[in-house]
Amino acid sequence: MRRLAPLLALLVLPLAACGDDGPDGTDETTLTVYAAASLTSTFEETADRFEAGHDGVTVKLSFGGSSDLAAQIQEGAPADVFASADTANMDKLTADGLVDGVSEFATNTLEIATPPDNPAGVSSFQDLGKAGLRLVVCAPEVPCGAATQTMAGQLGVTLAPVSEEQSVTDVLGKVTSGEADAGVVYVTDVTSAGDAVHGVAFPESDQVVNTYPIATVEGGEHAALAQEFADLVTGAAGQQILQDAGFGPP
Repeated sequence: MRRLAPLLALLVLPLAACGDDGPDGTDETTLTVYAAASLTSTFEETADRFEAGHDGVTVKLSFGGSSDLAAQIQEGAPADVFASADTANMDKLTADGLVDGVSEFATNTLEIATPPDNPAGVSSFQDLGKAGLRLVVCAPEVPCGAATQTMAGQLGVTLAPVSEEQSVTDVLGKVTSGEADAGVVYVTDVTSAGDAVHGVAFPESDQVVNTYPIATVEGGEHAALAQEFADLVTGAAGQQILQDAGFGPP
């Protein structure tokens, strides 16, 4: 029996080596995608489509303000793909040699969101300068915040927000919870919120357009898969998902 011990040990080793495999015995791969918060619903749908076409691949989505996500990548966060809500934050990573294959894939414009009953009677961007209005906007370093400041400057409106948030979804959350009379978000956020908010469009919104770029992150573990994900976003299927959500073409 002792002679069988070495042989049994050899048989056990290959089985132990499979311990990191998925439940069906196949190797699992996680593709990490950092994306602007305004892309949440569209990238969730895109990720589902990507996973359906790639057995054993899981897309891990991390949403937030583009400036925060870019800073995390600069600090070495293990991302494979980055999609920003503006070109400025992508330019930072390009200058640092941290991204490759940058492609523009969508555009978006601002819209005002209020609670469904619009208690403050907001009907224009100029109304956001009213005294006593509980206004919430994105912080200046966040793309939606930079766009809001640019719009306010062009229209000569002085804003006095009660809060500046780090992502557009946080702004929307303040409005839907009743903590704000109005928030400046994107057209797509108002669309995705449905009956939870009242959208106030304003004719000057086309003067400030945010362009969204996507790129693969240098040094990522899954470069080929990352490029395939970016190609899906910029291709016909991904563009249809974005269009259905209210995004404009790049």
